[in-house]
Amino acid sequence: MKSHFFGNQKPNSRRARRSLQSLPQQQQRGQPVTGVSLSQMIEDLRNYKAELEIQNKALRYSQAAAEGASERFLTLFSSVPLAVMVVNENGQVLESNATALRLLRPQESDRPLDFLLPLVSAEHANRVRQALAGAKETGSHETSEVVFLCGANAVFTGDLHIARIENGEDELAHFICAIIDQSPLLAQRQALQISTQELQQRNQELQQSQNRLASIINSSLDAIVCIDGAQCITIFNPSAERLFECPASQAVGSPIERFLPGMSQKLPANPTVSHVQLGEITGSKTSGDSVALDVSVSFEHQIEGETITFFAHDLTRHKGMEAHRQALEAQLRESQKMQAIGTMAGGIAHDFNNIISAILGNIELARDDTTLNASAFVSLGEIDKAARRARNLVRQILTFSRNEAPKLSLIQLADVVREAVHLIKIALPPLIDLVLQIDPQTPAVLADATQIEQAVLNLCANAIHAIGEQRGRISIELGYKLGDQPERRGGARGHHVRLVVRDTGCGIEPETQLHVFEPFFTTKPVGQGTGLGLAVVHGIMRTHQGSVDVASAPGCGSVFTLYFPVPDATAVTATSSNSPTTSAPVVTASAQFAGNQGAGRHVMYVDDDAALVFLVERVLRRKGFEVTTFTDPRQAVAALQAQPASFDLLVTDYNMPGYSGIELLQEAQLIRSDLPVALTSGYITAEIERSALQAGARALIYKPNDVTELAETLLKLL
Repeated sequence: MKSHFFGNQKPNSRRARRSLQSLPQQQQRGQPVTGVSLSQMIEDLRNYKAELEIQNKALRYSQAAAEGASERFLTLFSSVPLAVMVVNENGQVLESNATALRLLRPQESDRPLDFLLPLVSAEHANRVRQALAGAKETGSHETSEVVFLCGANAVFTGDLHIARIENGEDELAHFICAIIDQSPLLAQRQALQISTQELQQRNQELQQSQNRLASIINSSLDAIVCIDGAQCITIFNPSAERLFECPASQAVGSPIERFLPGMSQKLPANPTVSHVQLGEITGSKTSGDSVALDVSVSFEHQIEGETITFFAHDLTRHKGMEAHRQALEAQLRESQKMQAIGTMAGGIAHDFNNIISAILGNIELARDDTTLNASAFVSLGEIDKAARRARNLVRQILTFSRNEAPKLSLIQLADVVREAVHLIKIALPPLIDLVLQIDPQTPAVLADATQIEQAVLNLCANAIHAIGEQRGRISIELGYKLGDQPERRGGARGHHVRLVVRDTGCGIEPETQLHVFEPFFTTKPVGQGTGLGLAVVHGIMRTHQGSVDVASAPGCGSVFTLYFPVPDATAVTATSSNSPTTSAPVVTASAQFAGNQGAGRHVMYVDDDAALVFLVERVLRRKGFEVTTFTDPRQAVAALQAQPASFDLLVTDYNMPGYSGIELLQEAQLIRSDLPVALTSGYITAEIERSALQAGARALIYKPNDVTELAETLLKLL
């Protein structure tokens, strides 16, 4: 402002100023003032005075402007919404505004605001010192998140901004320090950080959930297929790839109709539920093959649209298992039916035994009363043949109906087969060849030789009938294959000995094969078959823990295979140790004994069948026995109690209404322990045998038998 003002001075003024300046100098030296006229000097003085007045005016204007600027600065310093202080380099607070006082000294009781560093926490004091030093060197410095102390025990976090200002009064540097309270921002920042962490955690959980969902979808055993609103496939899991035989890369984008034909019509237009079970649906593979599926649908509404998920379970294996289950149920029903028929047949056969015994006994008596030349003798012979055929039939029925375990022993089936072949050849037609093939390495099995021989005879009899009068061949094969585990109707699995009977006969229709093992089922003409041959074979193999299979076709012959489990050493030992030990013989109809006279021995015979009791009394009396018979076992007990020493032998039937023969034997042993007792029955099981022997029976007599055999048996027991 000065240079501007003096730059516009007039020449006369400058000259007057020079004159005024030189005048005092000449006067001081004592020299006279020369070269300047008085008028000129007066003029110069006037001009100089005017100049001074102008300068004074300018100074007053500058002073007013400075005072206004100072007032504005003080106003701004006091009212700025920041905590502002003037601090020297020693940290002394020279000036502070009201905001600084409110922030740093909120209470009237707080200490004066004298120094900056006591306002800083101990951990951050060194940072503030370095900030002041940096501002002194560079002119400014900023330090963030400094913890300040305010009031008694309060603290806050703020940013410190330092700027150096010019100071001409002393040598210490002065700074303007502005403190910006960051507590609200830090709280928001902390809340934002917490929110960010929670969001990251939720994103991680969402990603984990998506990964788990993807893992579940990819590892699911069922096919999972997702489609969009256009019914195009978006997800095709590995199970769907295997089920429909199509890779996911080729399936994605395809319409759902490609694999689930007609699905568009089956989906509800506006589903009101989230899950729908569609049931069994036929799907289509890439190869064009059909597959049965159990399909359910899930509906999910999303922002980008509706997503439909199909869950398809392959029913192929289930249907196979269901068919297998139905087959097993059919086999179970067949087994139950055969068991029921066997039980019924056993009961009927028991009564038949008594009837046949009466017939055979009366035939024997009638023969004794008839001459050889009489015409009735021939009729008696025919009746005897028919009765013996009936007896054999009853024995087959009982063999079929027996549920107890047979008397097993470790035998070589080759010996049994050879014995059966010897019997078969006797009645073998001349046009039929019999071939025997036996593997010498065949191991021994646990079996009842009599029952196995009967099974072989029954199979060969059926084979002879199937061949008829044509030329043919019957082959019997016995062998063993290591690891042979055939599919069978029942019994245990494992290594088995196989006994095969094959023929070149007419074969069996598939429908007939379902019933061949049923009792009394036969395709033979009336009078030529009983329908028990194969049923007996089935029963024998069942009691041996084995099985029997048939393979046949019309015109191609038949193959019957018997499977016998091969026992290990433990099974053989257990069977041997569990075999019943008998102290008395089991006497059957084939027992023989020399002599035919009873020699007056007194026999008590007890049976609920009156006809059989009447017959036995007549027969035994003819053989010289003294006989007392009873149809009521209670009367027999009373008679024995009355005269215990008068009887030499007690023979009783096993099955009597309301009173078992075992009970009668026990009563007899209590009355007279040395009395020989015997039990007779047409149905002797292992359990009956054990009970009879424990009750003191000396023998078990199998019915039916003829009168001669009965007499010989009694003589043997006496």
